[in-house]
Amino acid sequence: MPRAARKPTSSGCSVERALNLIDGKWKIVILYKLLCGTLRFNELRRLIPGVTQRMLTHQLRELEADGLIVRVVYAQVPPRVEYSLSARGQSLEPVLMALKHWGDTNLSSFETKAA
Repeated sequence: MPRAARKPTSSGCSVERALNLIDGKWKIVILYKLLCGTLRFNELRRLIPGVTQRMLTHQLRELEADGLIVRVVYAQVPPRVEYSLSARGQSLEPVLMALKHWGDTNLSSFETKAA
């Protein structure tokens, strides 16, 4: 069941609604890292060094509630939890790869201007 929208989208614009699903400082990064396959919580934390445990948990819960990732808990001691992209999350691959390509191509010019 999707979470309640935090930002009202009265215009009905599909771009605005799509961005509402992936807004947040770390969601796009999490989705990008999960393109490589299933990862455990601590693996994600290591791959995203700037994120706090609390924020990663929060962002993962929202992504799961929106149906973009799948969370699997294995009944063992200690508990093992794995995250992977759902079919809907996998459909974002072209968007994420286009964003990566754009960043690879253009971000150096921003860094040059800032210097």
